[in-house]
Amino acid sequence: MLNASLDQGLPVKWAKVIDHESCIGCHACTTACKSENDVPLSVTRTYVKSVDIGSFPQARRAFQVTRCNQCDDAPCTVACPTSAMYRREDGIVDFDKDACIGCKACIAACPYDAIFINPEDHTAEKCNFCAHRLDVGLEPACAVVCPTQAIMVGDLNDPSSRVSQMVHREPVAVRRPEKETQPKLFYRGAHQATLDPLAAQRPGGGLFMWSEQQQGADFVVSGYPEGIEPRNHGNSSAAAVLSYDVAHKIPWDWRVSLYTLTKGIAAGAYLVPLLLVLSGNLPSESWLWQWAAPVVALIFLAITGGLLIWDLEQPKRFYFIFTRPQWQSWLVRGAFIIAGYSVVLVVHLGATLLGIDGAHGPLMIPGLPLATLTAVYTAYLFAQAKARDLWQSPLLPPHLFVQTLLAGAASLLPVAVVQQPTATTALLWVLAGASLLHVLLVWGESTLAHVTAHAHLAAHEMTSGRYRLPFRWGIALSSVAVLAPWLGAAVAPVALVGLLAFEHAYVQAGQSVPLA
Repeated sequence: MLNASLDQGLPVKWAKVIDHESCIGCHACTTACKSENDVPLSVTRTYVKSVDIGSFPQARRAFQVTRCNQCDDAPCTVACPTSAMYRREDGIVDFDKDACIGCKACIAACPYDAIFINPEDHTAEKCNFCAHRLDVGLEPACAVVCPTQAIMVGDLNDPSSRVSQMVHREPVAVRRPEKETQPKLFYRGAHQATLDPLAAQRPGGGLFMWSEQQQGADFVVSGYPEGIEPRNHGNSSAAAVLSYDVAHKIPWDWRVSLYTLTKGIAAGAYLVPLLLVLSGNLPSESWLWQWAAPVVALIFLAITGGLLIWDLEQPKRFYFIFTRPQWQSWLVRGAFIIAGYSVVLVVHLGATLLGIDGAHGPLMIPGLPLATLTAVYTAYLFAQAKARDLWQSPLLPPHLFVQTLLAGAASLLPVAVVQQPTATTALLWVLAGASLLHVLLVWGESTLAHVTAHAHLAAHEMTSGRYRLPFRWGIALSSVAVLAPWLGAAVAPVALVGLLAFEHAYVQAGQSVPLA
């Protein structure tokens, strides 16, 4: 597989064409990949999805070979905090298991559901074009074993290669071109019902052709969920039913949902008193500002850090975020923001302990932006999850700021009742106002028309589907918190539980839409 492009002074640019006019769905590529790369059971770097199209007697089965798309603009490499996912000079998106911390940001970022966590070594893995074979002049294992030569690998910059000729001269398609990732996996003759993960219906009762799919809230299978009519979500162009697929696990579980609440409390417990002091509604020498704010914020910041480390598949490597940071990743940026914010809190508490009252005012200068950034950076982290359309909302940063005010006021109210009752009125009004804005923002985000079918289906899963109970309870309890000035401080835990319920519904529903 020597390349003429090298002789012409052009860099190698590997690409792959899968000819679905030749594919017979034999799964030889899946088996060869597992054997070549020691892929364990329960996960795959590549698999063959099949869809039954039409109805008897005008029916046929279409296949799609699903794997990493080797994007020129790969979102997984941007989201990865340690450069464990990286793009080589020849265009191959490869991975470094020794650098992976198992944060699963790459999984959330991939629009093609091509990345998984290896259950044996707990690091991220995917198809890497069999780079170790290409480097010694061999074809990838899948291309070698394909009995119909449906898998072709070549250099796009070599005009004499079959791949380059097919891509530039014949009609080929890519998956999800609207994501603008510039994939280098091209499909020839593939049916739209296989390329689009929402174009086919899941079989009734989960009865696939000759397989059982993993079920439950933690797993997603492509196609529309059973019981939902495709016409209501607008993406099916033919009578098509999935006959074989591979379920994928949702990467970020309840710990990420809880982290959004604890981080909100950590930021809000300092931000709310700070804003009350600046607005003249709280004396600068008050106990709430000098003592409660840094102590509560530090406690919940520690809980936040513990949750983030606990969620890692390689928790002992968490320090890689600081020792080998990839600065485009908002996991890295967020970690340094939290570190800076924690320094402000420690200095603030230290000044209180030492009786240096004059230090609290100057600390507001770094404290205000760092607390605000701690509150909202998760919106940009979620935005890097390019696969999740529900999270691509310009309203998310201000919404997180509002939620932080809600969480901060609610967390400080019980403390204020005991230690500084004069501050409770101001906190109750902050809680009521933030709760009202939160409910209005949720109402707007869930009822306005969504641009994509993926966002629409995720919103449906949140409001009426599998996450409807935490969503509805969350909104109901937040609505009660709007009456905080009249109900008193007892409403604080109600507000926090409501916020947590909503966050869980939002985080999980965003990941519930099939991508492959």
